[in-house]
Amino acid sequence: MTDIAENIITTPSDLLARGRDFDVRDRVVVITGGGQGIGREYARQLGAAGAIPVIADVNADSGARVAEEVRSAGGRALAIATNVADADSVQNLIDGTVEEFGRIDVLVNNAAIFSSLAMRPFEEIPVDEWRSVIDVNVTGTYLCARAVAPVFKKAGWGRIINIASGAVPLGVPNYLHYVASKAAITGITNSLARELGKFGITVNAVQPGGTFTEVPRETVTAEGKVKLVANQCIPREEVPADLSGAVIFLCTNAAEFITGQTIVVDGGLTHK
Repeated sequence: MTDIAENIITTPSDLLARGRDFDVRDRVVVITGGGQGIGREYARQLGAAGAIPVIADVNADSGARVAEEVRSAGGRALAIATNVADADSVQNLIDGTVEEFGRIDVLVNNAAIFSSLAMRPFEEIPVDEWRSVIDVNVTGTYLCARAVAPVFKKAGWGRIINIASGAVPLGVPNYLHYVASKAAITGITNSLARELGKFGITVNAVQPGGTFTEVPRETVTAEGKVKLVANQCIPREEVPADLSGAVIFLCTNAAEFITGQTIVVDGGLTHK
């Protein structure tokens, strides 16, 4: 049995060595939906920490702007226009990233249809809209994981971080397609963790609460914001930067024995 004392940090060099476990410098991190909202903040914060974000967004201009923001702050970044619901486009993302950097270390499955959705009873959701949400939010996550898996398996190391949603445990009404899609993300995370663990690949999810970004949401009123914040343990609005710490941590060696988990970052809105 290993002596617990062997793991105690006793010298400055031990502390330095342990600190490297939290280092993300030079890690190549693909972020889908990275051109705006919380994906944009993941890219900016990872770039500031020394990682190399690859911004994959269906809007080429938005992705390019975020990549330039990272570079202007002294980091490195790449933007690749990507439709996550299209298998060929996703494969182009993976191939283009490997061609540029020789590897991929982390995939952040963040792309999702949400802010543009109108709140309405589930009977009134157009079938085409339902299918679009499932195609991007669920099938897109599957396609990206499927495309990057061979790269990770060859390396014997990799991180998949899926972005879930607090809308699922809250049972938020009038967003049934979105809630259903994010419930699927939790299931995908749990199942993929079982399939990929033997290859040195971890799969986890980060569950945001009601996060307010630069992307307008006409369905959220000032009164709704006040009510949301009032139900949190930490009584202030959640912003994208609140989520970056959990994502960055999951990119590190320090998180190598964490898989199949959902980390809730919502100011205590849904705490147990």
